[in-house]
Amino acid sequence: MLFNNSMTDEIKNTLAILPDQPGCYQFVDEKGTVIYVGKAKNLKRRVSSYFNKNHEHPKTRILVRKIKNIKYIVVNSEEDTLLLENNLIKKLRPRYNVLLKDDKSYPSIVIKNEYFPRIFKTRNIVKDGSKYYGPYTSIQSVNALLEIVRKVYKIRTCRLNLAPEKIAEGKYNVCLEYHINRCKGPCEGLQTLDDYNKNVNEINEILKGNVGIIEKRIREKMLTLSEELKFEEANELKEKLGLIQNFREKSQVVSNVNYNIDVFSIAEDENSAFINYLHVVNGGVNQAYTFEYKKKLDESKEELLGLGIVEMRQRFNSKSKEIIVPFLPDITLKDAEFTIPKIGDKKMLLSFSEKNVKQYKFDKLKKSEMLNPDQRATRILSRVKKDLQLKEIPWHIECFDNSNIQGTNPVAACVVFKKAKPSKKDYRHFNIKSVVGSDDYASMREVVERRYSRLLNEGEKLPQLIVVDGGKGQLHAAADSLRKIGLYGKMGLIGIAERLEEIYFPEDPIPLYIDKNSETLKIIQQLRDEAHRFGLTHHRQKRSKAQITSELDAIKGIGDITKKKLLSSFKSIKRLKAANYIEIENVVGKSKADIIVEWINKEK
Repeated sequence: MLFNNSMTDEIKNTLAILPDQPGCYQFVDEKGTVIYVGKAKNLKRRVSSYFNKNHEHPKTRILVRKIKNIKYIVVNSEEDTLLLENNLIKKLRPRYNVLLKDDKSYPSIVIKNEYFPRIFKTRNIVKDGSKYYGPYTSIQSVNALLEIVRKVYKIRTCRLNLAPEKIAEGKYNVCLEYHINRCKGPCEGLQTLDDYNKNVNEINEILKGNVGIIEKRIREKMLTLSEELKFEEANELKEKLGLIQNFREKSQVVSNVNYNIDVFSIAEDENSAFINYLHVVNGGVNQAYTFEYKKKLDESKEELLGLGIVEMRQRFNSKSKEIIVPFLPDITLKDAEFTIPKIGDKKMLLSFSEKNVKQYKFDKLKKSEMLNPDQRATRILSRVKKDLQLKEIPWHIECFDNSNIQGTNPVAACVVFKKAKPSKKDYRHFNIKSVVGSDDYASMREVVERRYSRLLNEGEKLPQLIVVDGGKGQLHAAADSLRKIGLYGKMGLIGIAERLEEIYFPEDPIPLYIDKNSETLKIIQQLRDEAHRFGLTHHRQKRSKAQITSELDAIKGIGDITKKKLLSSFKSIKRLKAANYIEIENVVGKSKADIIVEWINKEK
């Protein structure tokens, strides 16, 4: 990455921990003013692009030089980035953003509160009891849905007041829409209000995201058109169906219900509490802020959340009468009420807040561990100690794995992790010496005894944890060897079955089950994978060496030294047989090359 000289350490650290998620970012200058708001499918890739290349446009170069800090908000979808960016630009009016002159919102779909409700797209939200859906970032999707709805359900498009008394007076006549079969003529009483409202109810479900009803009808129509060989019309319907399916997703950052509320959520660790605050005006998120409290005493989460609510409402001068929270805080406010939502838009806003506070906590930890790598090791290994009920933190872990194929060339591998990272210089291979054939238990006894007898004799440090790959049988074999040399009980010892989440202890027949997402299981998996890889590599090399040596034994006049030279140069019989005379001569000389080439020709 090309770091420019004006970039602060804060920016460098933020770039290193940015998540690979969609979201909006804000560039802040030295005065704390937001000077640019942008959106991204991938925050890490997009924001980093400002700093890892030279920009041709002079305004962009000036913008980058003025950036002193970066804020970001993560969202669920690309559509939400568009809506959130729109809200933030309107609220903050950053200097380097193109401001919308007409200040229009994204379109929504309204079902009007009237007799024989009209259904159409709008950018204006009116509190008249009508139902609004959206907003939507794709005008094409809105138009496609409305066109399909009108064709399928024959919803009226006129602006007539179709009150029952008006229809009874016979004041209206059907229009062209009725004659082309796009309307059923409610203006002349040719369609009842009940029949019309049944269609409106189905459209309500579709706009909520339950598009299965209309999908079924469209597919039936597509099938009919295909049977009539009207393929172009069928394909047109297929394209519109794809647009309609975009309505399944509901935005978390903008709602057409004109909420004016505050949203708070909290996440904790041992030393800190992190609180996220969202300010929602007219249904849209236009302020998102996360901050940290350092714990001093044994404060409860209710107390900490209450402190955060008071501080944020004072700092941002919020007068919202409703506050969304995950649980009731330890405060009472005269001018606002608390709500703990279970479903609906308010629950989605709370989920959005919780997503961002968790991301902030994760990024804070990631940045801290990046500056102090030992902190990460301490955290992970402290968790391992707790999960595996060890006496001390396992700074030094060793994992054993046996390898043999159909009983041939049995070998074992020992991999070593120190401070939760591979220590490859300490890895060891073992050729099994005392076991004939395929006996994994006996092989494990041998290698464990050899390994720790040697460490004892040489006065080397012993590990705090030994991991045996192979379940209960091999675990007991390892325990036998440790007893024999007097080390049993002085180190942690576990066995891992094929189902990785099952952890066995020597004297407990019931396995310990660990959460699949825990870091303890991840480091054990890393140990096992590394032991497999290291053991199989050695096993392949040994098999290859055995194969080439055994075949070369059949050549009269070729001794051990020559075999070693051939093995070192060609690695396998296949490569040796594919070599030409000059290549072989360069390795073993002319006279032996004649013997080998003659043998190769006979083999062919």
